[in-house]
Amino acid sequence: MTSGPKNIAILGSTGSIGRSTLDVVRACCDRLRIVGITGHANLELLSRQAQEFQPAVTVVSDPQKAATFQLDGCPETTVLSGQAGICELVTREDVDLVVSAIVGSAGLRGTWAAIEAGKTIALANKETLVTAGPLVMQLASDYGVDILPVDSEHSAIFQAMKSGRGKEVSRVVLTASGGPFRNHSAERLEYVTIEDALAHPTWDMGPKITVDSATMMNKALEIIEARWLFGLSIDKIDVVVHPQSIVHSMVEYCDGSILAQMSPPDMKLPIQYAMSYPERWEGPAEKIDLTQAFHCEFHPPDYERFPALLLGREVAERGGSCGAVLNAANESAVAGFLDGRLKFTEIVAACRDILNHHDYDPNPNLEQLIALDQWAREEILRWKP
Repeated sequence: MTSGPKNIAILGSTGSIGRSTLDVVRACCDRLRIVGITGHANLELLSRQAQEFQPAVTVVSDPQKAATFQLDGCPETTVLSGQAGICELVTREDVDLVVSAIVGSAGLRGTWAAIEAGKTIALANKETLVTAGPLVMQLASDYGVDILPVDSEHSAIFQAMKSGRGKEVSRVVLTASGGPFRNHSAERLEYVTIEDALAHPTWDMGPKITVDSATMMNKALEIIEARWLFGLSIDKIDVVVHPQSIVHSMVEYCDGSILAQMSPPDMKLPIQYAMSYPERWEGPAEKIDLTQAFHCEFHPPDYERFPALLLGREVAERGGSCGAVLNAANESAVAGFLDGRLKFTEIVAACRDILNHHDYDPNPNLEQLIALDQWAREEILRWKP
């Protein structure tokens, strides 16, 4: 660790998590410094971010777009491109912590390189652990690297687990908003439009994760992430629907005590905690106003209307190649829905079909997982109900 401010590299600075991370950096500029940022499509925003923070490195992950990328007003900034540029950024000697916020399995390579370089990881890219959880956690152990969760649910569990020992944990309970369709009938779900699915009631997120919330696939992926991140068996992971998104998750101990982390639905808090850990700082996140009345509801999830949850439990239990296949199939199916090729209810159905028909491997290596990722995406493109 360098002396003075902590040096941060953000993979995916133009996405919702990346933008919130920069909000935290603005509020904690005496403690945090941006060394590098990366973007893929929104190059206008990437340029503005570079001009504001003057990072040593800016990476355009799409090599074709990088060829025409112009960065003015940043005389000390080096512009790199592609996965090679991301890997060069995260392995810089002056980088202390890498915020892994690239959406989807595209974030795996950069996170892997950062772990091999011994960097602390603030992990917002759940797909890294969904795709290659056992390999990533073993790699982090081998290199003595801390993986600090940024997902609000896993951050909540991480914080609540500080009040007991691992052997005393009876279960963890992931909370889910239920998305915009928690009260829809199965018949009504057949007619969901793209606009409907993108209208999340409590969180402001990118389109892919917003659709995942609507199908509850995001919670399925979080079940898998929790399985590997915390080393839990599937019988110790539950889900409850909590529409207000104030309780971000809970840990139940063997004596019956349940500890919950609460805050308004604002990603800046878990992002800041991952960057400040093991300390806590004043920051820009909204706080609960206890002078005003509010209520919290909890409901059991409906596994029949939202079968993605069963997929998540199955994949978390089986492990092996299942996570890579489910994640890739879902990314491709969500893209198909947003393109108008698949119906909303066909997203999970297609994922189930591809998962059932893949050549299961209980102990795949990284290259095999990457090959299965590509296979699953191509299968979704050919899939018919």
